[in-house]
Amino acid sequence: MRPRSSPCLHSNLLLLIIISASLAFVKSEKKFYIVYFGDRPQNTEAAVQTHQNILSKCDVDGEESLVYSYTKNFNALAAKLSEDEAQKLSEMEEVVSVFPNRYHKLHTTKSWDFIGLPQTARRHLKQESNITVGLLDTGITPQSASFADNGLGPPPAKWKGTCGRFANFSGCNNKLIGARYFKLDGNPDPNDILSPADMEGHGSHTASTAAGNIVQNASLFGLAMGAARGAVPSARIAMYKVCWVRSGCSDMDILAAFDAAIDDGVDIISISIGGISPNYTEDSISIGAFHAMKKGIITVASAGNDGPTQNSVVNHAPWIFTVGASGIDRAFRSKVVLGNGQTLEGVGVSTFDPKQQNPLVSGADVAKTAEDKENSRFCIENSLDPRKVNGKLVYCKLQMWGSDSVVKGIGGIGTIVESMEFLDAAQIFMTPGTMVNDTVGDTINRYIHSTKTPSAVIHRSEEVKVPAPFVASFSSRGPNPMTKHILKPDIVAPGDTQFSKFTLISAIMTTAKQMSRRVNNDGEFAYGAGQVNPRRALSPGLVYDMDELSYIQFLCHEGYSGKSIGAMAETKSINCSSLLPGLGSDALNYPSMQLTLKETNEPTAGVFRRRVTNVGPPRSVYNATIKAPQGVEITVRPTSLVFSRALQEQSFEVVVKAKSMDSKEMVSGSLIWRSPRHIVRSPIVIYQP
Repeated sequence: MRPRSSPCLHSNLLLLIIISASLAFVKSEKKFYIVYFGDRPQNTEAAVQTHQNILSKCDVDGEESLVYSYTKNFNALAAKLSEDEAQKLSEMEEVVSVFPNRYHKLHTTKSWDFIGLPQTARRHLKQESNITVGLLDTGITPQSASFADNGLGPPPAKWKGTCGRFANFSGCNNKLIGARYFKLDGNPDPNDILSPADMEGHGSHTASTAAGNIVQNASLFGLAMGAARGAVPSARIAMYKVCWVRSGCSDMDILAAFDAAIDDGVDIISISIGGISPNYTEDSISIGAFHAMKKGIITVASAGNDGPTQNSVVNHAPWIFTVGASGIDRAFRSKVVLGNGQTLEGVGVSTFDPKQQNPLVSGADVAKTAEDKENSRFCIENSLDPRKVNGKLVYCKLQMWGSDSVVKGIGGIGTIVESMEFLDAAQIFMTPGTMVNDTVGDTINRYIHSTKTPSAVIHRSEEVKVPAPFVASFSSRGPNPMTKHILKPDIVAPGDTQFSKFTLISAIMTTAKQMSRRVNNDGEFAYGAGQVNPRRALSPGLVYDMDELSYIQFLCHEGYSGKSIGAMAETKSINCSSLLPGLGSDALNYPSMQLTLKETNEPTAGVFRRRVTNVGPPRSVYNATIKAPQGVEITVRPTSLVFSRALQEQSFEVVVKAKSMDSKEMVSGSLIWRSPRHIVRSPIVIYQP
C-alpha cells in the first residue's frame, strides 16, 4: 500500500519554497548603492572606465548599472546593485565601504539683531563679497528680492561654478552665482520639477538666512515688520538642489553636490539635512564634509529636529560645525475666545482676522466612521466626516503637521491644535489656527461637551516679547551617539550660522553667550557652548586649531581601520600604530570637553590635552578659572599662559575626575582663560550613560 503523505508536509514544503523564492528575489532585487573608494582618482578622465571595470569584476554590467561617478574631489560611484553584488564589491581590496542609498529628511527676520549683529554693524563689504556660500537644499527662488544683485560686481575670480536656465527658473546673477540640481535615482517627483527652482520653500529660506540681501519693510501680512536680511548680505550664493518635495534628499545626490561645490570654489557649505549612519565612512554628509575640510571649506550643519529626545543629535562628526536651534525674544500669540466668553491663549502665526464666532467641534466627535475615531481626534487625512466639519472650527490633537490643511480641504474654517511639544516654535497656519497646551486643550474639550452649540473665534496673532535665548524644543539633543568624548551640538543659533576658516569654529564656540540650564533642562546637550555671539567671535583672543592630521589621529583613536582612514586621507592606507597618537582622552584639540563615566561604580578620570594659538595682543597673559560641579574635580596645568608674540602657541592639560552618577545624569563646568581684554570659555560636560 502506498503511504499517504501528510497535507501539513505539503503545505510546509510549499511555504518553504515560497519563502526561499522570496529571499532569492530580495537578494536579486536591485537597489541604489554607493561604493566609496576614498580620495579622488589620479586620472579623473579615466575614472568612469575604471569604475565600470571594477563593477565588471563582480559580474555587474557597468554600462547598465553605473548611475554616477564621483571624481572631482573624492573617488566613489553610485550604481544599481543586488544585495549579493554589493557584498562582493565590499570585499574588494580597493573598496572602503559600500552602503545603500538612503533618503534623508530636511530640518525645518529679526534673528541677527537679537544675537548682536545689527544692520548697523560695521561690515567689510569687499571681503564679504568674495565669500561664496554653497547650500545643499530644496532649490532657490531667484526672483526674490533677497537674491537681487544690486551693486554687486562679478563673481569672485576663483569661482568655477555653472548656472543655466531651467523650468520655472529665471537664471543667476552676481548674487546667485551658481544653481544646479541632482536627481540621480531618475524617479519623477509629481510635486517637484527638474530644475533648481524651489517648489517647497526651505532652500530659499535657508539661503536668505545665510546670505540674503537687506530687504526693507518685510513682514508676513503685517506681522513681524522690519528689515529681513542674512548674516552676510554681501556674500554670494550657490544652490545645489538635492532635496525633493516627495522623496527627500538622497545620499547619491548629496555626495554629487558636495563633489560639485568643492570643485566650484565655495568657501562654506551649509546643509540643513539629517545624517543617518553613525559610521563616519558610511555617511554621505560626513564623507562630503571631510573632503571639503581638506580643501579648507567648513561644513555647517543643523543638529537635527528630533528634540527634545536625548541622543538625537545628527551630523556629529568633529569636522562638521553642528548648530542647534535657539529661539529669540519674539513670539506670536493668538487669543481664542469661546462662546461662553472665556478667553484662552495659543501660539502660532495666524494672519486671519475673523470677526465672528464659528461653530466648534472636536475631531474625535466628527469621525467619518467608528473605525476612524482614533485617527479623527488627530485630524488625520480621510478620517473626518466633511459634512460634520464644513463651516466649523475643529479641535485636534497633534500627531503630525498639516491638520489645518486637512480641515481646510474638506470645508472647515480653522483648527485649534493641542500639543505639549513645540509650543516655543510658531507654526504658520493656512487657516485661522493656533496651538495650545494640554491644560488649555482640556478646557476647550470640556466646553465643547458642555453645550449644544459650542463656538469660538481665533483672533489674528500678535507679536509679544519673551525671555530669550532658549533652545527650541524641536532642536536635537546630545550626548553624541558616536563619539563619547566629543560634545555635540557645538553651539546654537536662531538661523544657519555662516563663518569661514577652521579657527573661527573655535572662536565662535569660546566666545558664545553662556545659556542658563534653569531655562534649558538639557544644558550643554541642547546648546553646546551657548548662543552664538558674532561680534565677540571676531576677537576671540585664543583659538584651538585643527588640521587634517588631527582628524586622522582622532579616527585612529576611535578604532577605524587604516584602510578606511587612508582612503579619506589621500593614501592607500594609514598605519595607526606607527602614527603619532592623538593626545588625551579624546585625541582632538577641541574647544569643548566631555567625560563619559564608566558604567561601574568606579571613579573615572579623563585627561584632555589642548593647544591654543594667540590671535590677540602680542604680549598677553591668560589666567585659568575653573568652575567644577559638585562632586567633580577639575584641574588645569599650567594655570597661566604667557604669550610674547602673535600666533604663538601654548599647551595645557585638563584633568577631570568624577564618581559614578545616576544613569543619564549630566553635570557641567567650565574652563575660562581670562586676560584683561578677552574671556575664552570651554564647556566641560560629565555624563553617566
